[in-house]
Amino acid sequence: MSLQSIVFDKEEGKLSILNQLLLPDVSLYEEINTVQDAWDAIKNMKTRGAPAIAIVGALSIAVELKKRNFLSLSELSSFVNESFSYLQSARPTAVNITEAAKRFSEITQGLVERIKDPKKACDILYKNLYEMLQEDISTNTSIGRNGAEHILTQYSGGDVTILTHCNTGSLACAGYGTALGVIRSLQEKGRLKQVYCTETRPYNQGSRLTAYELVTEGIPGTLICDSMAACLMKERHVSAVVVGADRVVANGDTANKIGTYQLAVVARYHGIPFYIAAPFTTIDFSISSGSEIVIEERKKEEMICFAGKRIAPEGINCWNPAFDVTPGELITGGIITERGVFTPTELINQKK
Repeated sequence: MSLQSIVFDKEEGKLSILNQLLLPDVSLYEEINTVQDAWDAIKNMKTRGAPAIAIVGALSIAVELKKRNFLSLSELSSFVNESFSYLQSARPTAVNITEAAKRFSEITQGLVERIKDPKKACDILYKNLYEMLQEDISTNTSIGRNGAEHILTQYSGGDVTILTHCNTGSLACAGYGTALGVIRSLQEKGRLKQVYCTETRPYNQGSRLTAYELVTEGIPGTLICDSMAACLMKERHVSAVVVGADRVVANGDTANKIGTYQLAVVARYHGIPFYIAAPFTTIDFSISSGSEIVIEERKKEEMICFAGKRIAPEGINCWNPAFDVTPGELITGGIITERGVFTPTELINQKK
């Protein structure tokens, strides 16, 4: 049983998230009672990971739908569209919340056109928002299976050793995980020898969150500093690098946690397959290349402070992009999705 980062009571319309800022020391669930609460939690990274951002955002709207009495369909439609628009502003690089906004805008518009009763429309919308949870778990399970099978097909050296970056497990999704879902699937097949996870500076999602998941679930894991990746690939056998994504665009260029690009470069040098694992909701076919992706830049305190203690001198300038873009040509293993594994050049053919 994987960790649960999002808890939603469908009958009561109550949403709680595991505050990931406090991990691994404290496991505390906090209630999300409004869309504003969700925006704050996403912006401040109490909840993070592209799939989880979309789900928490959507479910915060469901929470408010349960409490509100909409007098008209236009009022309901305005609330849903304005709420999603606001939630997208919390962390603009992650595309899943944008895809959710498009999806529910279409659903809401359809309800407005064919249902006259605001209460009935609200109930249908609520059900659709809730279903995102189970959809995500099912999607991630398929990603894990597809990725594990592809890696094992390409690799003939026995059990595999995987290097991963940031956190892509249950804490970043509704459950199971994307890149960590692939790793979990390899373990379930009895073919995982070892997983190395980077600390993932400056926010330490690897050391705080991925390592926490590995230890909690008994997955054989070893933590390394970000600066050790090249040495690891040279000195210890790595079968493949598998990471997640916050946005994949039409040509396969991928935005993911800062540090991903350098892993791809080093993996290419050492001849190690480099994989992206992500649901189709992370693929943005409206953007042709990675140069068009808006990269979020975060406050310098994340770099100059650690555990509340300053580790850099006053007055030093900081550049703190939260993500970087890996060119599709460096994604040599493939892009793992719930529909299969595709090369970056094959991706555009999957557009529906």
